[in-house]
Amino acid sequence: MTHAPDRYDRMFYRRCGRSGLRLPLISLGFWQSLGEAGREDLCRKVMARAIDLGITHFDFANNYGPPPGSAEEIAGKLLKDFPRDELVISTKAGFEMWPGPYGSGGSRKYLISSLDASLKRLRLDYVDIFYHHCHDPNTPMEESLGALDHIVKQGKALYIGVSNYNGAQFQQACEIIRANNFTRLLIVQPHMNMLERTHIGGLLPHTDREGVGAIPFCPLAQGALTDRYRHGIPPDSRRGRLGEDGVKWYEEREANGTWAKVEKLAAIAERRGQTLAQMALVWLLRDCRVSSVLIGASRVHQLEENVASLEKMHFEDNELGEIWGILTS
Repeated sequence: MTHAPDRYDRMFYRRCGRSGLRLPLISLGFWQSLGEAGREDLCRKVMARAIDLGITHFDFANNYGPPPGSAEEIAGKLLKDFPRDELVISTKAGFEMWPGPYGSGGSRKYLISSLDASLKRLRLDYVDIFYHHCHDPNTPMEESLGALDHIVKQGKALYIGVSNYNGAQFQQACEIIRANNFTRLLIVQPHMNMLERTHIGGLLPHTDREGVGAIPFCPLAQGALTDRYRHGIPPDSRRGRLGEDGVKWYEEREANGTWAKVEKLAAIAERRGQTLAQMALVWLLRDCRVSSVLIGASRVHQLEENVASLEKMHFEDNELGEIWGILTS
């Protein structure tokens, strides 16, 4: 497969913490939209367009689908047609993947066996980044981090990270790593966006001090920070296909004032000459502690729209003040 010769001119790259690895400001995640069985053709088109736009980081997890494992399986069949050495491939383990006591959590047994299975599905010898997907209070953190260290020393992953760790858990992990001379963390994945800002004050100061990169997932709040749901739930949308669960999701946000805030934010975005989604992405990326943002895409044009956000990353002070006033009202 031939790729655009100017693809690296179209993207900005940012160093991931204090490391030699640079990530594209926009990274592509395969949760839900691209992992569903039957969407192989869409997956190929989005992957190819992503590379042509300079996106070099593809993010998976063992349980991405549906069904669990299908995202890795589908992409694994396609990756042979893409330039592996030009890509950063990441995957994760932590949430339930198979039944029984060894199918989730942070045990050495689960993490190592899960990565082995992911590598088979992805048809790769190694991944670039392997994450512990969620903190496990029932497993000593030394065991989980020791398993990640072992995985790097086996050559099955080049770097390691954690996801869904809060600031205190992250700091504890860094202290355990130093005490045991384990492989240091490269990156952390927090749930973070305009509407979910807990980790901006609770986690990012720790990652900055430790020299660890951050890559927020759900930067568009699962579609809430787009134009898609501003006037209800379109029947052909992902939320629309969820039926009553989708209606409940919408009504909960209506009750807590989310949609009123979204309308005000959309007005600012329009004045800036951006879509709401574009403004939401660059609002996160204006913070240099954020190495990249992790987006999903169910259509090629969504991918193109998100990458186009990088054409206007500057905010005026009055814009930031107005946005903050809306978010905190």
